[in-house]
Amino acid sequence: MADNPSYNLSRKEMLKSRKLIEKLFAGGSTFLVFPIKVVFMLVEEPMDSPLKIGVSASSKKFKKAVDRNRIKRLIKEHYRVNKHPLHEHLADNGKQLVVFFMYIDKVLPENALLKRKMPLVIDKLIKTLGENINQNN
Repeated sequence: MADNPSYNLSRKEMLKSRKLIEKLFAGGSTFLVFPIKVVFMLVEEPMDSPLKIGVSASSKKFKKAVDRNRIKRLIKEHYRVNKHPLHEHLADNGKQLVVFFMYIDKVLPENALLKRKMPLVIDKLIKTLGENINQNN
């Protein structure tokens, strides 16, 4: 049963540290797979999980907290289902990563849209990390 990938999104995987968030936005790399903007950074100091994520939706674009929470819930759900290739890549390379997903569109997303986009986001993240790791070696 240890071979089965865990499809849950634990509390340990959520990015809560204000210091780490500030460091991420100050020195992290970004890319865009519309409507999701991704800010990420490899981390050297030990963390309780090799991958931590944060999610946000703009309160300027979405005035109602209900809408922002729905967007964040959908992003987390599609990340949870598609995260395994990213976890495997990090484990293979012995790296730790902090990632922040920001929803930047002005309209509420359809579930199908995020279902299509999240695998693309994760693939691009793996590809970008692979390039960064190869440049550092």
